[in-house]
Amino acid sequence: MALTRLGILLEAGTHERAHYALVVAAGAAALGRETTLFVTNAGCRLLLDPTPLRDDPREARIVARGVAGIATLLPACAELGVRMIACEAGLKAEGLVAAPLATGVEVAGIATFLSAVGDGQIVTL
Repeated sequence: MALTRLGILLEAGTHERAHYALVVAAGAAALGRETTLFVTNAGCRLLLDPTPLRDDPREARIVARGVAGIATLLPACAELGVRMIACEAGLKAEGLVAAPLATGVEVAGIATFLSAVGDGQIVTL
């Protein structure tokens, strides 16, 4: 059975949602699935360089408990070939158009995301 493409849509800007979006993306890519992470609205904070989410108190707690944090997962996703897209409209809505983005992050719209996923699976976090 062929593995379907996976699209992950992150709208929320909380550490919990952003962290788990990266967990899902890394896991899917590690299994050989073509994976695209699309962030919009407050979720765009995840792909800023540096991401403010790495300084969230929850990050230190989960890392201390032996769980890979955002600081580990974000570069791992890039290494695993996860396509990361920051929504142009979402960046505008959050006033982040001029903010620097992490290396390899594309700026595009929802049509690019939907085209990348095609008839694959989309999950929203």
